[in-house]
Amino acid sequence: MSDNPLYKRTIHKHEVPSEFLPEGKRTIRVYLPPGFQQWISYPVVYCQDGEEFFNFGRIATHSQRLILEEDWEPFIVVGVDVDINNRTSEYTPDGELYTRYTRFFAEELIPWVESHYPVRDVPDHRILIGDSLGGAVSLSLALTYPSLFNRIISLSGAYYGPYIEQIVQFPTLDKLKLWMLVGLQEREFQTDRGIFDFVELNRSAVRLLEEKGAKLHYVEKDGEHKWGFWQNELPEALASFLGPKPLF
Repeated sequence: MSDNPLYKRTIHKHEVPSEFLPEGKRTIRVYLPPGFQQWISYPVVYCQDGEEFFNFGRIATHSQRLILEEDWEPFIVVGVDVDINNRTSEYTPDGELYTRYTRFFAEELIPWVESHYPVRDVPDHRILIGDSLGGAVSLSLALTYPSLFNRIISLSGAYYGPYIEQIVQFPTLDKLKLWMLVGLQEREFQTDRGIFDFVELNRSAVRLLEEKGAKLHYVEKDGEHKWGFWQNELPEALASFLGPKPLF
């Protein structure tokens, strides 16, 4: 099977130019499914922390297996890298680089990807996924750009006060669909903003999102704030939107 080009796993790396980001560009990784054809349109998953999703989350490996062995509809994955030194500044609404990053994502990255790859250009076929702050900024992007995004996978989202304040501003969020996970061993996790109980952060976000009419599937299970936990949950998370029997 591995010698057949139909089953080849392909990952491309690009530098996307930007007028918003201080460095003027951002590295992305693009997974193309087996049997990829330029004339077919594909659902697309956009990952925050792109390098980690590919290296530690093994999202390309998971995707390849699910498409080949479990007969999922093929999809494309785009991982957007981040400099760890700027991550909090880019991902949090009160961060110095937040507006630059979110404008890059919505106004530069999405058009660039859609002009270079045959991804579907409607909210129901664009999925945002992220871990910790990446999960929270994925929700933040959907709130800020509802015409672009309404489907979110959040792995142990870091729903600090600024994100909650964003949610509160909306009278209704009935277009949003979320798959959310948190580990029960994330009660006292040290972050660069202090020690947080991620279970309570997620429960608070869930209550508020439900009050606003968002549709969500929320999971609590044994797990720590680590890639070893999130990696194992990725197939179930992706299945909620992309599997043969999606939840949404």
